[in-house]
Amino acid sequence: MAERSTAAVDVADNSDDTSLTAQADQSTADGVAKNRERDTDSDEVQESTRTDGAGSTSPPELHSGHKLARRYRLEECVTRLDGFSSWRAVDEKLRRAVGVHILPADHSRARSVLAAARSSALLGDPRFVQVLDAVEENDVVYVVHEWLPDATELTTLLASGPLEPYDAYQMVSQVSSAMAAAHREGLAHLRLNPNAVLRASTGQWRIRGLAVNAALRGVASDTPQRTDTEAIGALLYAALTQRWPYESDAYGLSGLPKDIGLIAPDQVRAGVHRGLSELSMRALANDGATASRHESPCTTPEELVKAIGEMPRIRPPEPAFTAPPEYQRTTYQQGTYGRQAPRPGVTQPITTPPPPLQSRTGKALKWAVSALLIAALGLGSWQLADALMDQGGKNEDPGQTQTNDGDGGNKPVAPLKQIPIDSVREFTPGGSGIQEDEVQLAVDGQADTAWITPEYRGYPNFGNLPQRKDGSGLILDLGKVTDVSRLDISMYRSGQTAQVLAADADISDPSSLSDFSQELTKLSTVGSGLKVNLKKPVKTRYVLIHITELPADGSADRFRGGISEIQVRG
Repeated sequence: MAERSTAAVDVADNSDDTSLTAQADQSTADGVAKNRERDTDSDEVQESTRTDGAGSTSPPELHSGHKLARRYRLEECVTRLDGFSSWRAVDEKLRRAVGVHILPADHSRARSVLAAARSSALLGDPRFVQVLDAVEENDVVYVVHEWLPDATELTTLLASGPLEPYDAYQMVSQVSSAMAAAHREGLAHLRLNPNAVLRASTGQWRIRGLAVNAALRGVASDTPQRTDTEAIGALLYAALTQRWPYESDAYGLSGLPKDIGLIAPDQVRAGVHRGLSELSMRALANDGATASRHESPCTTPEELVKAIGEMPRIRPPEPAFTAPPEYQRTTYQQGTYGRQAPRPGVTQPITTPPPPLQSRTGKALKWAVSALLIAALGLGSWQLADALMDQGGKNEDPGQTQTNDGDGGNKPVAPLKQIPIDSVREFTPGGSGIQEDEVQLAVDGQADTAWITPEYRGYPNFGNLPQRKDGSGLILDLGKVTDVSRLDISMYRSGQTAQVLAADADISDPSSLSDFSQELTKLSTVGSGLKVNLKKPVKTRYVLIHITELPADGSADRFRGGISEIQVRG
């Protein structure tokens, strides 16, 4: 019987393979249009890994037009190496391009490839190129993954020169954060190089081949976290200098001069950002280099994320302003369109305007128009006076409210003030978080950053997973019991089913849904923003933005949501 696995199945594997982190054996192309992954064995001589033999199994005889599972039509072979091949293919069921890795079922790495692919699929982190299917049937094993037609390899980007400081900062920040999340789930990459890091057209950086690339190539490491951390340092070094931080040339980049050792990026190229230069050296110190400025080395992606967080934020460059061209009147605007241009020296006759209305009919018409104007002015004045009288005791200042003082008068209340958010954390009633390292992005005061859920498949209620039966969301800790009157919440995407709840004033450290007994809004589908204006302030320290269902993410069977920004006033 054929053995089939998708992103929703367990990672059960009856073979004697060791843990996925130890066996994170590696791979090849994870679809980038017009970018074939190259066979770069010579580029990897500096990687701290060991390679197992591929065995004597020959790759299956495949050709363009061949179909797998009567669904995946092979289009173009992009890699053929070590008994496996990688293809660009078409999913005829969903009518989209995909990538496929194929190897014989009796290949020495077939079981570890299946285990790696299934574990990577279960991670479901959108920062990685997603594994869509992992199958064993008809004596072959194949892994189907996303194909990204709008993404560009870091190798291609560096061919034209080093990255700008802001782009390099975004790359190392996003890659480090993604790898920290992967290692928390026991997954390693081990072949993290410029071919495996992609920048989408939206500016987001994505990583391809998590665990699967290593499994295909038979690569393993006794220190996977150090291996991936050093690889991130090498990526940053290359992004800053357009040089590979080892003596050998690799990935289209020149290596460092021989016999001088590893020198800091700001000594290789003028104008390199000093903070990023130090960061790359701290990551590369794993290979015996001396960390610059006596900073301690970073040996795990988590430590690298912490070091990036301690750096001053690098702002994007200001857009260049181009002055508009000087305005010039056209002949049409000058009133000569369609007329013959006068000859030089010829005086044009001046047309005499028609005489005003002087007849009896003309005079009557002028009196009628004058009467209408006088009537209109009178009506407008009356309406304005009536509106001013109606405003008598009303206060139109949006920053104030009214209260009844018991004597029939209106007493203005001071404008609402923003309440600082002491801390924020994920609402995890099932015991496990989903994107806990990104929660601060929802309260950092920047609308272009967000706490974003992974992509769930099949069901909008977080994939119908048991640990997500109560949904997810964010819990705000205001630091002390406070009167809350208003919340302004910007959602990452319209169409999420959400509500706002608050805990009683005597509740401390709430974690379950029952701890939030005060319902500030009903559970309903919300748009791009959710504004809560309370007629009577609520005393609370903890506020929950509770999300139970996510909107579609590009297709009918994929769902994702999140929160961009939160402000609390009282």
